[in-house]
Amino acid sequence: MKRRLALPAILAVAAVIAVSVALLLPSSAPPPETEFTLLDGRKVTLRSLRGRPVLVSFWATTCQPCIEELPDLIRLYNTWHTLGFELIAVAMPYDPPALVQEFAQRRGLPYSVALDVQGKLTTAFGGVPYVPAAFVIAPNGNIVLNSTGRLDSDKARRIIAKYLKGTAS
Repeated sequence: MKRRLALPAILAVAAVIAVSVALLLPSSAPPPETEFTLLDGRKVTLRSLRGRPVLVSFWATTCQPCIEELPDLIRLYNTWHTLGFELIAVAMPYDPPALVQEFAQRRGLPYSVALDVQGKLTTAFGGVPYVPAAFVIAPNGNIVLNSTGRLDSDKARRIIAKYLKGTAS
């Protein structure tokens, strides 16, 4: 009896580990071609950002780890934006647009903030079941880092630095 119960439990744990590892491993596949609607109404596509490293960060105004990583994201953007780095923060569909707008203004977010009211962006990026979640996209358009949970900013810096001229990792 114990053996019959142990096998499904072991398989379930193995499946959870496999999914967790898959979420953390970089993908060399291109990201979905999507259009981001920014708070100011502008539209941006990943195709229009080709040739630059891009960090797409999914977050929520009520997510404590998302809020805790804001200083790292702001520092990253402020340091490297003039060298071609771009950052787009995508608010989750359940975040009311007015709250996102107020939050971004109050926090002085210097990078682009996109709304995902209909959930098209989260769906395009695999559902984004947990926030924060980040995708670093290389200048050639391939995803080179897929991270769930608070971003390892040192690792992200090392990856992004490879694609920027005049930086040291």
